[in-house]
Amino acid sequence: MRANVADGTFGAWDETGRYTQLALLTGALDGMGYGESLGCFIYEGGCYLPEATRLQRELEACVRQPDGEETVPARAELLRAMSGFGWTGGWQDVPHPHATESLTAAAWRQRVPLTVHPGIGYDIVFVHPTARGAVLGRAAGIDFGVFAQAVSGLQGGVLLSVGSAVMALQDFEKAASVANNLRLQQGQGVITPFVAVNDLAPVDWDWSKGEPPRDSPAYYLRFCKSFHRIAEEMVYAACDNRTFLAGHWQRLRQDTR
Repeated sequence: MRANVADGTFGAWDETGRYTQLALLTGALDGMGYGESLGCFIYEGGCYLPEATRLQRELEACVRQPDGEETVPARAELLRAMSGFGWTGGWQDVPHPHATESLTAAAWRQRVPLTVHPGIGYDIVFVHPTARGAVLGRAAGIDFGVFAQAVSGLQGGVLLSVGSAVMALQDFEKAASVANNLRLQQGQGVITPFVAVNDLAPVDWDWSKGEPPRDSPAYYLRFCKSFHRIAEEMVYAACDNRTFLAGHWQRLRQDTR
């Protein structure tokens, strides 16, 4: 990384950035978010690009119809990308060598919601020439709505946070706030899920005793504190993420036999 950052090439892998953007651009035409667009792209082995002339006609028609305005930005972004990068219409064949092992593709196949919550600048896809904030933001906005909808049904449910010290808890607390706001307006109680948090950091505080005092270093572990303030009960497991997931999966399989 040191050498690649110094010469300006770190993260500059063409395929990852280009195909991610292509998936999000075409997925947006069908109202899909980040996770669903990628899942479809991987599972199908590519995507279909409409002809530029057709896109132009559809854009003009959408502008003239008030109920068609929602699709205008997605179509305009795709048309801009096709023009700017020389993409032609038709099927874009992008076979994924490990599609059968892809969690994202499996979620698409099983119609299980899988959401992605990017922070622009976090990942290598954001340095690609095709990357556009409008495309990424639209996909992420759709996914946050999907996630908040799922969180609203967590009353009596279980949440696992594995290996995320920042993103998972930040997304969850905002989604929980939205969910509780709507639930209270509908005369329902707030969500009180059971939360299990797994990370590598050792934690010397027993969260079953409540929140640690401010003079304790554990007080500043947001990946525990934020979940603890929302959950009915929260437990923390300090271990390798792979060990935690593999062990959890094995136990679930044993319990369902």
